[in-house]
Amino acid sequence: MRAMVQISYGPPEVIVLQEIPKPSPGSKELLIRVHAAKVGPSDCAFRKGNPFMIKLLYGLSRPKFAIGGTELAGVIEAVGEEVQHFKPGDRILGMSVKSFGAFAEYKCLSEESPLTVIPDNITFEEAVGVCDGGATALTFLRDKAKLREGQKVLINGASGAVGIYAVQLAKSYGAEVTGVCSGANESLVRNAGADFVIDYTQKDFTRSDKAYDVVFDAVGKRSFPECRRVLTSKGLYLTTAPKLSTLMQMMWTSLFKGKRAILATAGLMQNKANLTYLMELTNNGTLNAVIDRRYPLEHLPDAHKYVETERKKGNVIIDF
Repeated sequence: MRAMVQISYGPPEVIVLQEIPKPSPGSKELLIRVHAAKVGPSDCAFRKGNPFMIKLLYGLSRPKFAIGGTELAGVIEAVGEEVQHFKPGDRILGMSVKSFGAFAEYKCLSEESPLTVIPDNITFEEAVGVCDGGATALTFLRDKAKLREGQKVLINGASGAVGIYAVQLAKSYGAEVTGVCSGANESLVRNAGADFVIDYTQKDFTRSDKAYDVVFDAVGKRSFPECRRVLTSKGLYLTTAPKLSTLMQMMWTSLFKGKRAILATAGLMQNKANLTYLMELTNNGTLNAVIDRRYPLEHLPDAHKYVETERKKGNVIIDF
């Protein structure tokens, strides 16, 4: 099978196309023929080995897993003899957060992995796109912030892969949503449901007179100290950036009843129920996939380069 293999840490060119053996499923595994995957900032971070914590966990000199990618959508080609809940021919959405491997034509996943069947009217590209940002947004807004009707939430990076789904989810929970993005993306964010939009090139939201129950920095660009003044007395600051400073702030603020910082390893917290829920929301029109660009598998390095421009809107998809 064809696979994009990472030979070392470094620039996008370290990812090269290779022919490698097709895997065979174990007794409790599914063999999935991959139809779509995604590329986001986390994939670029793992490719570079930056922050350094990535190298500590996944290999100091070279990546422990040579094939990257965590979210995938495809069709089950074969199942192990002990698999109970899936069958060949099922259209499947899955996450491979422990061993990666989505950037290959085939991937074996345990039946216990985060997996769900894709409804017939949702494409593979839409499914993997919603999973990309939607799963992270769901973890932060529903599980960590426990967002509820009437609350005011600000989403920094509202046009990105996490932010655009955070806007849609927050509106579905009945919150008042302010999105922060460039002026060029204002209409996209408003169409996703934002009540207000702040153009970050024209105005610094951290200097606003308005207070928010939740500030979700979906791009990891603004710190808790910067955002603290625009939080209500018991407001929550959420960030996707796994920085040591944020971890220390989270530990410190957890000791008090006032404004708090919250960080979560959203990828490791996913499960079947979350993916099934996201597909239900997509099927009923609550969530709509936002796909910026599509690249064929062999152009994966170009997809990485585009993501690193920080100008993408929603998802960048790899089509097989």
